[in-house]
Amino acid sequence: MTEPAALLALQQRLGYRFTQPALLRRALTHRSWGAEHNERLEFLGDAVLSLGVSKLLYERHGGSDEGDLTRVRAHLVREDSLHRAALALGVSEVLRMSEGEMRGGGTLRPSLLADAVEAVIGAVFLDGGCDAAQALVQRLFGDVIQATEAEHWSKDAKTELQEWLQARKLPVPAYRIIATRGQAHAQTFEVECAVATLGLAERGIGKSRRTAEQEAAGRMLDTLKASDRAGGPLHS
Repeated sequence: MTEPAALLALQQRLGYRFTQPALLRRALTHRSWGAEHNERLEFLGDAVLSLGVSKLLYERHGGSDEGDLTRVRAHLVREDSLHRAALALGVSEVLRMSEGEMRGGGTLRPSLLADAVEAVIGAVFLDGGCDAAQALVQRLFGDVIQATEAEHWSKDAKTELQEWLQARKLPVPAYRIIATRGQAHAQTFEVECAVATLGLAERGIGKSRRTAEQEAAGRMLDTLKASDRAGGPLHS
């Protein structure tokens, strides 16, 4: 069977030509399309991506400690980074999904596109093995890793907030969604971060729940640190 031009073009952008094109088609198939969808490939691709990025970080930043490497890996393999990779590859142009999912903006949904990129990585691993998958991870993330200096890495706001509270023997914060606005493919989330024992709550807004949580956590950190410096409730 002759491969569609769109799939051939995607393989050119990937820098990899499939010997089993059916694997690529499955990687680009949402569960709304039918039983042969990409969720198992996504599961596999998530692990392959984590290993591939870990290898690149180990080679580039061999003198960094485990905590730093873990934090930057989490930053690189999160939804936002995968979504950007999906846009660069033009994944939305070749995704297969139901008409209902398409009408709901599925081809523009960041989480769905990120999942598809992981599934494609999993498909490359099955089709070409470890070396082919590592080469793809290198193409997708190598430049970013090469340009990243270890001294610029920092903990994300949620992690820093949790550690800040635990160091003072206070319970971890609670997060909850206050509101969700907009269409499915362009939603905005408003999230509250609360430290009940201190009677404090801050809110954050973002294009994903995670982004909103990070913003709320950052604001809570600012509030707590300012209160700490001023001799506020943590000193009472």
